[in-house]
Amino acid sequence: MPFPAEMRFIDLPSFGAPEVMVTAKGPLPAIRPGEILVKVEAAGVNRPDVAQRSGNYPPPKDASPILGLEIAGEVVALGEGVREFKPGDKVCALANGGGYAEYCAVPAGQALPWPKGYDAVKAAALPETFFTVWANLFQMAGLTEGESVLIHGGSSGIGTTAIQLARAFGATVYATAGSKEKCEACERLGAKLGIDYKAEDFAEVIRQETGGKGVDVVLDMIGAAYFEKNLSVLAKDGCLSIIAFLGGNTAEKVNLTPIMVKRLTVTGSTMRPRTAEEKRAIRDDLLAQVWPLLEEGRVAPVIHSVLPFDRVVEAHRLMETSSHIGKIVLKLS
Repeated sequence: MPFPAEMRFIDLPSFGAPEVMVTAKGPLPAIRPGEILVKVEAAGVNRPDVAQRSGNYPPPKDASPILGLEIAGEVVALGEGVREFKPGDKVCALANGGGYAEYCAVPAGQALPWPKGYDAVKAAALPETFFTVWANLFQMAGLTEGESVLIHGGSSGIGTTAIQLARAFGATVYATAGSKEKCEACERLGAKLGIDYKAEDFAEVIRQETGGKGVDVVLDMIGAAYFEKNLSVLAKDGCLSIIAFLGGNTAEKVNLTPIMVKRLTVTGSTMRPRTAEEKRAIRDDLLAQVWPLLEEGRVAPVIHSVLPFDRVVEAHRLMETSSHIGKIVLKLS
């Protein structure tokens, strides 16, 4: 199919507040071997986008400097060696960058078909959170049926995904959130209890709820501010999985004794620097084990807002308020 000479994208002339982002025009991305070119219909907005815009999350050297880590749209061209997709396929994908644009090149191993019955907006709300939750909660922390988990930030895109997946795979779920409304939303998604961290001591609540035993896994995006408390609420042989540092990345004067006494594991990861092979392995797991749940309606993305592409500044402002429950998605015309 013929391609336009230029595409619209969200440019970042400098780091700073949401207002630094502007709509611009430029060349389409070149596709490398193993990549697919996607005509973007919708793009998810995520915390790492906000961090990159602020100058705190530089893209890898070989990645597009354009913001955006998850997209949904139509495959329009194939790089050398790609056999698993064809032009016309509807896919969503975890991008290494470049998602806030009309066209985005992504490794084929990071793309998945839209679940049956999904449109671009719902599909675009999947990749970043589902890749992150699967890798950290299931592959690394090893959450299994019959175990219990505490999910911080339960009303976020990550949180709403983690609650549903943990529940679907047979775990007992507790979640923290910043208001009664958000806690109730967590409970509707499958949490046994939503804990308002502004009004309650989550560690004390977990001790009471578990009879002092604690939980098997904590999925944490706060970091330093919660580190010691997270160790205290873990059961023997428990695992703390850290995925972000919203509460700082340096913890001082922390009592590490529980790690030894309770044989705890502390782990963590960030998705973007992972290799293409690692991301493909996560993709394959999602396709086999999670996509059927999406198609059966047992799990679904929670979408808070859908905004036109040219209202990206508003989307980032909303993300920074943390007032949303679920995902924020940009829709391209």
